Amino acid sequence: MSAKKVTRGYQAVYAEYDAKREKILGMGGKNAVDKQHAAKKMTARERLDYFFDKGTFTEIGLYVTHRTTAFGLDKKEIPAEAVIVGFGKVNGRLVMAAAEDYTSMAGTFGENHGKKFSEAIKMAKEMGIPFVGMNDSGGARLQEGMDTLQAYAWLFSNQILASGIIPQIALIMGPCLGGQAYHPIMQDFIIQVKKTGHMAIAGPAFVKTQLREEISLEDLCGTYVHSVLSGSTHLVADDDRSAMDLAKKLLSFLPANNLEKPPMKVTDTPPEKVIWELDELVPEEPSTPFEMRNVIRHIVDDGDFFELFKDFAKNIITCFARFNGRTTGIVASQPNWMGGVIDCDAADKTARFVRFCDLFSIPLVNLHDTPGFLIGSTEEHKGILRHGAKMLYSYVDATVPKISVILRKSFAGAYLAMCCKDTGADFVYAWPNARVSIVGAETAASVIFAKEIKSAEDPAKMEAERILQYQTEYENPYEGAKRGYIDDVILPRDTRKYINRALDLLANKKEVRPYRKYSNINL
Repeated sequence: MSAKKVTRGYQAVYAEYDAKREKILGMGGKNAVDKQHAAKKMTARERLDYFFDKGTFTEIGLYVTHRTTAFGLDKKEIPAEAVIVGFGKVNGRLVMAAAEDYTSMAGTFGENHGKKFSEAIKMAKEMGIPFVGMNDSGGARLQEGMDTLQAYAWLFSNQILASGIIPQIALIMGPCLGGQAYHPIMQDFIIQVKKTGHMAIAGPAFVKTQLREEISLEDLCGTYVHSVLSGSTHLVADDDRSAMDLAKKLLSFLPANNLEKPPMKVTDTPPEKVIWELDELVPEEPSTPFEMRNVIRHIVDDGDFFELFKDFAKNIITCFARFNGRTTGIVASQPNWMGGVIDCDAADKTARFVRFCDLFSIPLVNLHDTPGFLIGSTEEHKGILRHGAKMLYSYVDATVPKISVILRKSFAGAYLAMCCKDTGADFVYAWPNARVSIVGAETAASVIFAKEIKSAEDPAKMEAERILQYQTEYENPYEGAKRGYIDDVILPRDTRKYINRALDLLANKKEVRPYRKYSNINL
């Protein structure tokens, strides 16, 4: 059907409207768009088209532009102020997004760029919907001086005030240097794209000028640096599309805001499924490693879980999964890496994940197989006591349902920090082969019976006898169960059943605490 004809006077009005809109929607022009594609990156508008359900995206602030006249900016047009902002639906649920446009003055961050970005987060907070930032910027727009600097303050403030109210996800799809690196790092999750996504407090040129250090952009702040070394990047994506796919899946586990419960998902996995494979999955010998992901895969719905920080602090696993359709956060020791011992990085990784789950009403399941905290001068000098305390704070502060299952080892401070009965767990279960005590029997015997062993006619035989004695009397789950520290000793095959029953009981858990602003966690 042909468009309705309008009078001659309105033709001019609508022609002007079409021309202005077409120019802005063209972003930085064909040449700039071609360069973006040559760099293996989608444009900001292409990203938004892919991310949102078809036809649901509504843009805000299309015509916003800068007001600076200095340094030639009076002659410079920057379409949409180099950031496209709006809302729409992702898998049927409302989400707010801001996508920086590198084709328009390299996506530089100026006064009104920052205003659009920060106002979008503020609106998302007020409307109670998640926020996703697609970051791709050449950095601060220096031509705008103090106005640029102040715009960062608006953005940082709005992000922090929205923290814990709505989920915030940052996608690092291009350069994010200087001030541009600080706003993604303060969001809840970072997804970084290989080869094109870079995030640093200063780029290689500035590093060379200030420190005389020669380093490439990739070696300074690429995906390996942030997903393995610094622990800043939660997920690594192969390209723009896979980054947005990861963001969509992540959102599927999360509530829209802190007043809602996470979405439910129908599953074909029976809630009380008996999993016979678990009975012999964990080796009897406590020092023999095994893959904890195999346990997780067996007990969660459909064998599906969404791991975060997969390559950082690999001695602990943090992931989202579902139990009978219910989103749950899992913290699990990983015996396959460093024997599952907890170091500074593992403690930080756990504490941040636990606090996020608590903020957004996501129950926690903790799977223990850890010999303790890592000792020695290296970790001591890094502050293992301070970092380890973060785990204790996070679990004790958390008021969501918390269930702990001791699969094998759970010794010393790690037993406490992985959420035991009196550091926050609502239920603690143990498998029959679990070893739970202040320390392992070998260590205990070497301390308690040191003189007796040394003076014995056969020291080796005496040592073996005392180790067995300590194991029999203390290093087993039944001693803890006698005192009520362990609610039940369960067969491995029934683990899923017990977790689901506990989650059903705790579904409406409410815990009232005395008033305080927040705990003084050892940051």
